[in-house]
Amino acid sequence: MAIEYLGLSEINGPLVVLEGVKNAAYEEIVEFHMDDGTQKIGRIVEIYEDKAVIQVFEGTDNMSLTNTHTRLTGHPMEIGLSPDILGRTFNGIGEPIDGLGEIVPEMKLNINGLPLNPVSREYPRNYINTGISAIDGLTTLIRGQKLPIFSGNGLPHDKLAAQIVQQASLGSDSDENFAIVFAAMGVKYDVAEFFRRTFEESGASDHVVMFLNLANDPVVERLLTPKIALTAAEYLAFEKGMHILVILTDITSFCEAMREVSSSKGEIPSRKGYPGYLYSELATLYERAGIVQGGTGSVTQIPILTMPNDDITHPIPDLTGYITEGQIVLDRQLHGQAVYPPINVLPSLSRLMKDGIGEGFTREDHQDVANQLFSCYAKVGDARALASVIGEDELSPLDKQYLVFGKAFEAEFVGQTETENRSITETLDKGWELLGLLPKEELDRIDTKILNKYYKETVR
Repeated sequence: MAIEYLGLSEINGPLVVLEGVKNAAYEEIVEFHMDDGTQKIGRIVEIYEDKAVIQVFEGTDNMSLTNTHTRLTGHPMEIGLSPDILGRTFNGIGEPIDGLGEIVPEMKLNINGLPLNPVSREYPRNYINTGISAIDGLTTLIRGQKLPIFSGNGLPHDKLAAQIVQQASLGSDSDENFAIVFAAMGVKYDVAEFFRRTFEESGASDHVVMFLNLANDPVVERLLTPKIALTAAEYLAFEKGMHILVILTDITSFCEAMREVSSSKGEIPSRKGYPGYLYSELATLYERAGIVQGGTGSVTQIPILTMPNDDITHPIPDLTGYITEGQIVLDRQLHGQAVYPPINVLPSLSRLMKDGIGEGFTREDHQDVANQLFSCYAKVGDARALASVIGEDELSPLDKQYLVFGKAFEAEFVGQTETENRSITETLDKGWELLGLLPKEELDRIDTKILNKYYKETVR
């Protein structure tokens, strides 16, 4: 039997304190009923003896210490799910906002997820094709991987996210079910509208589940949006056997919301004012990616975060780098040169790439081409540094060739249009075309058999 409590002890921002509580549990959902007929929900975030601190999702407007009836539901927050969620748009707490009516749930799942036994995890293999050469060729995304994009304010990470949603696939020869769960946290209305319109116009919205938390929505909702999105992804992957790509943008907004709520709870701050549990909160999100043994589905994550002041040592990108398997770094300098997408390939990496490419997955020469392109582009940096000291005319003929290669690599391999969807074969062929700008003896990272088979000198 649910007990109802009348009145509150304290109201502080999005938090309320209820005294005299019995049998309450952490993360339990609470319903509030006001005298004017309005209803709100919240969740218990702290318990001290008979006191419960409750986060109110819709904010504490219209609530007073005397007019509020509080009822404990006895369960954590759950979301009703069915295959009908595909092609639908929801708000930050999982309510439909596309005018197509409520979802009739097949099952309800706890949004905090169930712990995944590490022994039951399968090692990620096989790649996801994004149609973007700098990702597919050099930092390949593997099914079941978590590969974040490190961006900055003003960089085109929204365009990149939209392009990945439109183009991502399991490869042209795959007949497996594939879908995308897209969650936006703290985005402005025009950005949310850009995503919605882009997906509709491209026809991608049929296989996309969208969760939108806008900048003017209550800050507490922002803490739930990624958990709800990942619960939907786990349902489609592990219950329905689909391969799901989850795109979360912007993780920085999620962390800022966590800092705000932590500060209103009076907790002692850690680095840069963020709570000490920032690492464990991020880990609980990122570790929900993976493949379960015996199942046919997988959950792959691309979290996008904007680095404050482009500082890669900031706590959010720093801790994200510890938990995830690599990163894709966007570069302001390349963006200034009108290169899209402005991916800086040297600090970018995919730690699981080696196990999901090559013969049987992409093409036999993939690893060698990637290694050689990395090596040559690193030498471009040396040649440019030397040219800035002694002048381009004084460089050796080989260094001048590296400068030509570097310019072509940034413009043609990294750079592509927003609608260009390259297959893995096109990406690798483009890599060989650029390597042909250099003498054959400079290509020392490629196996001789593969070099003889694919190398052709490029004349420009």
